Amino acid sequence: MQRLTEFLWRRLRAWMSARDLLSAPEGMPPRNPDDRSAAVFRLPGRKFLHVGCGGAHKPDAGPGFQGEDWREVRLDIDPAVLPDIIASMLDMSLVPTESVDAVYSSHNIEHLYPHDVSVALSEMLRVLKPKGFLLLTCPDLQSICRLVVEDRLDQPAYLSHAGPIAPLDVLYGHRPQLAAGNLYMAHHTGFTLKTLMEALLAAGFQSITGKQREVGFFDLWVLATKAPVLEEELSHLASENFPS
Repeated sequence: MQRLTEFLWRRLRAWMSARDLLSAPEGMPPRNPDDRSAAVFRLPGRKFLHVGCGGAHKPDAGPGFQGEDWREVRLDIDPAVLPDIIASMLDMSLVPTESVDAVYSSHNIEHLYPHDVSVALSEMLRVLKPKGFLLLTCPDLQSICRLVVEDRLDQPAYLSHAGPIAPLDVLYGHRPQLAAGNLYMAHHTGFTLKTLMEALLAAGFQSITGKQREVGFFDLWVLATKAPVLEEELSHLASENFPS
């Protein structure tokens, strides 16, 4: 019960903070969320929005974002991870329209319910500049389900920074973190490469490419652009941003 109470309190604080409903210190004027977020986007350089960043920073982002010309803007619903912007990926209204050159999302979309996926992808499309792109990675249910068919549901499939990961963790969320009360880690949907690319097309992305990494990773990587691009340019972006 205590873990549930703490979780619900964190969610409430995140919701209130994202909407600027928490009380300002005595003597200080109320914050304007538009002014607060706009300041981040006035900074120089190319910017990528790290959606659902958790405790991660730039070194944990996609390979192509490691250059010094990329500035990271961290967004998360949980204020405990100290993001630049506290918001849900379903409502990123604190991020101005067409304000970032790229969006990076790593293992977030599977935490949404199926009916919310289109909402999140539309938000990611909205905040991208006209020539921007989305880099997204998530579990690959097609490859992980091969292990399920082999009756290896609860056996480790690979080792992550959080420890051994079994197909059961991929399907429903990392069990140790869920047991510790971090219910943000529950999984509510999943994708194959085909269904993920179809979801991106339906959301309005124009040019899309993707890859599966099976043994040792069991994940999907997709790159999608806001405007149509030539196949050569799409391949170049993929080679810069997909892991080897």
